[in-house]
Amino acid sequence: MSKELMWRWTFFMSGVLLMSIGISMTIKGQRFGISPWDVLHVGLYDHLGLSIGTWAILTGIIIVVATMIGTKRWPQFGTWLNILVIGLLIDVFNWLIPDITGFAGQLIIFLGGVLVIAIGIGVYVSPNVGAGPRDSLMLLIMKKTGWSIRTVRTGIEVFVALVGWLLGGPIGIGTVALALLTGPLIHYTLPISQKLLYQISGYSLVYTKKRTEDQE
Repeated sequence: MSKELMWRWTFFMSGVLLMSIGISMTIKGQRFGISPWDVLHVGLYDHLGLSIGTWAILTGIIIVVATMIGTKRWPQFGTWLNILVIGLLIDVFNWLIPDITGFAGQLIIFLGGVLVIAIGIGVYVSPNVGAGPRDSLMLLIMKKTGWSIRTVRTGIEVFVALVGWLLGGPIGIGTVALALLTGPLIHYTLPISQKLLYQISGYSLVYTKKRTEDQE
């Protein structure tokens, strides 16, 4: 395995781990509501059983298939790995992270979770070995519409939260905060992660495109 490929997969797996931890952190701060996607997963769990992580896997598969139809391209291996690993890790970290009952404690872990999720997404998307299903959908819509990351991400989060709420999932001020803040945060964490990866390994999709354009 080349040094570049090794660093790309290191970034990918690190980002997946961070995102899973961040999701569980926001769930532990449930007094303020949970993330839009988890509102959907909890709503499905309440109606049909299984676990939150299992529903994260199943909805991820559905989204990947829909994105595959939209792009007419088979998803990368990392996309399938993302679906399975994050779904499993959500259940693991929900078990490992202790419950927090105090207002201040839940506020801190919730806000920390929002930041960790945004960092995790930026880190694992940057090596371009396969974005997660929800981020693949985000990238597809960006490509089709030309809208910014913050606009597309926020729109998706609001729509999913509404569907989850209609299914009975819990919504609070934290759900709104996640829907409105995640997109703008990724708008910064993704390019920062791409630049860091380029400095460490020499690889970045952004810099690769720039070098190609310069050569032309």
